[in-house]
Amino acid sequence: MSWETVRFGDLYAVESRNGLTKPGKVRGSGYKMINMGELFANDRIYDIPMEFVPLKESEKLNARVECGDLLFARQSLVLEGAGKCSIVMEVSPLTVFESHLIRVRLARSHPLPLLSYYYFRPSLSPVKSIVSQCAQAGIRGSDLQELQVILPPIKVQQRIAEIISRYDDLIENNQKQIKLLEEAAQRLYKEWFVDLRFPGHEATPIVDGVPEGWKKDFLGGICTLKKDTVPAEQISTGTPYMGLEHMPRVDFCLSSWGNADNVISSKFRYIEDDIIFGKIRPYFHKAGFALNNGVVSTDSFVMKAKDGVWGLLLMTVFDRVFVDYTYQTCKEGSKMPRADWNQMEKYPILIPSEKTRRDFEKLIWNITRQVKTLALQNHALVEARDRLLPKLMRSSISVATAAPPISAPAS
Repeated sequence: MSWETVRFGDLYAVESRNGLTKPGKVRGSGYKMINMGELFANDRIYDIPMEFVPLKESEKLNARVECGDLLFARQSLVLEGAGKCSIVMEVSPLTVFESHLIRVRLARSHPLPLLSYYYFRPSLSPVKSIVSQCAQAGIRGSDLQELQVILPPIKVQQRIAEIISRYDDLIENNQKQIKLLEEAAQRLYKEWFVDLRFPGHEATPIVDGVPEGWKKDFLGGICTLKKDTVPAEQISTGTPYMGLEHMPRVDFCLSSWGNADNVISSKFRYIEDDIIFGKIRPYFHKAGFALNNGVVSTDSFVMKAKDGVWGLLLMTVFDRVFVDYTYQTCKEGSKMPRADWNQMEKYPILIPSEKTRRDFEKLIWNITRQVKTLALQNHALVEARDRLLPKLMRSSISVATAAPPISAPAS
């Protein structure tokens, strides 16, 4: 059989649709909802932690997602984010999706959903031809369905999906290891700084409510807020750009970013290991350390730790209690809740004794270096996958001779 070029909408099982609008005040209970954060943080979406929202019966029917559904970003602050595609691999019995996303459900009889997802990877995607840009870059479902897509014979589809899936399997395995390391760091922080069960705690008396040799301080005492603003026209070509849409939820390694070539407004500079906190809707829990140098949305706070307290700063701003505090102290009257630095810097913390501080910093540093190695391996895998995919889809490399990766490349 020959390779075909077909109208994308002709492959749909049902008409594509946009998701649900749920204001922040109603979120917190009900059913899981896939937001932009999950889409940008996960190319393949599994049954991961998500926000909960209440649903009407009609919404349960019309906005639910199923395994194999494709989700497209309907809007983005940057050009390259518009039309970003993820595939639903596993979901709770009832999961829905938000209004900034478009759901496409393909007929299962011919195209493999996984292959269609790969076809819309950035290295190959035709979606950039339908992106419009006003205040935000965006796509319309009516334009998406008119795109012409390549449809190989089913056996070729299966082989391409098998080869490319191997890259994603390695990426996901690394991501699982990252999550285990992150959880280990969280347990360490809680044990030492919340439960006060640090090494030697049994022999350390409590004086004025804190262990002897420790002292009370505030977040502002262990970091400085960076505001190194750079106008859009002064940002160098190829500079990494981290928008809020790139920042994953509840993940202290900020391992995703885009390209600043198309940004149209001023940004903040950041450098490797700066700690960044997304200030819009802080309950989204977007906080972590940077892997590289670049620019970040001004809707984020960029923090530089003072000497000797980098790990303490990271684990404090990543802690759920701190995130809840930033939401409770948001600026009043704003349409979207925004964290208030004047309140954040007043957050009370404990500074441990010198030895405890050094021991904690060493442990957290070692954990985050392992995380960084795995995250950079994932970037290398993504680049290799995205170089190979167009060659397979355009038949410049035979699927019979192409081999999947055996292991992750060295970072």
